[in-house]
Amino acid sequence: MTYSHPIDFPREIGSVIDGLRDTRQDWRAGHERHAEHGIRFPSRSALKRILRELSAALFPLRLGPPELNAGNENAWVDATLETTLDQLAAQIILELDLASPDTRERVAAERAIAITGALAGRLPAIRRLLDRDVEAAYRADPAARSVDEVLLRYPSIAAVIPYRIAHELYREGAPIVARTLTEIAYQRTGIDIHPGARIGAGLFIDHGTGVVIGETAILGETVHLHQGVTLGGGEPAGDGRRHPSLGDGVVVHPGAVLLGGVTVGEGSTIDANVVLRQDVPPGRFVRAALPSLD
Repeated sequence: MTYSHPIDFPREIGSVIDGLRDTRQDWRAGHERHAEHGIRFPSRSALKRILRELSAALFPLRLGPPELNAGNENAWVDATLETTLDQLAAQIILELDLASPDTRERVAAERAIAITGALAGRLPAIRRLLDRDVEAAYRADPAARSVDEVLLRYPSIAAVIPYRIAHELYREGAPIVARTLTEIAYQRTGIDIHPGARIGAGLFIDHGTGVVIGETAILGETVHLHQGVTLGGGEPAGDGRRHPSLGDGVVVHPGAVLLGGVTVGEGSTIDANVVLRQDVPPGRFVRAALPSLD
C-alpha cells in the first residue's frame, strides 16, 4: 500500500526529537566507558563476508567458486587468504581501538597483524578438526548420504566452522570479532556456541536448533548433542568453570539442560529433558523421571 499524501505527525514530534537528543546526551555523559561508537565498531556485514571467504579457503572445492579444480585451487586459496586476512586485521584494529582508545595506530596494527597471523598459522589444524567433525556427523546420522551432504547442508557444520575460527581469535585477544562470527552462525543455524568454549574434534550437533554452549564449557572428542540442549551457566566448579565439562563420547539427548560447572564422565549418556546440576561418573545413563500414568 502507498500513500498519496504525507503523514501528518502530531505537533509534539519536535519535543520527541528533543527528548531523544537529551537521552543520548545523558547516556554519553554518564557512560563514557560504554559510549556509542557507530561505524568504528567492527562491522557485522564485513565479518560475514570474511567468514564466507575463510570457510571457502578451508574447503575450496566444496565452498569456493564453481570454476575451481584440483589444479588451480591452491592459487585461489593463496589469493583469497591474502585479501581476506588483511580485511580481518582491519576489523580487529577497530576492536583494539575500542578496548584501548589511546593506543597508537601503529601498535594496534601490529597487534592485529599478530592475531591474524596466529589464526592463519592454525588454519591447517582447523581444517583437520573440521574433517573429523564432518566425519563424526556422517557416522552418527544414518540419514546422511555423503560427507559432502554433511558439509554443505548440515547446520552442525555451518555452526562449527565459524566456532573453530572464532575460538582462535578469542584466544588471541579479539573477543568482539570472535563473538560476532559465532553470532552470525547462530542467526543462520539456531546454534549458539560461545567462542570461549573448548571443544574437541568430532563434535556433532544433531538437527541443532536451540543448542547453547556457554563460554567456559569443555567438550571432549566425539561428543554428540541433539537439538534443544543447553550447556548453561550456574554454580562454578572448583576450577572456576561456570559451564559443564563433557568427556569423550558423551551423548546428550534433546532438551536436556546441564547447568553450572558439572562434569559428565567419558561415555555417559544424558536422557532427553533431563535437568542436571551434579557430576556424572563415566559410562552412566542418566534417565529423565517418567511422568505417572495414573
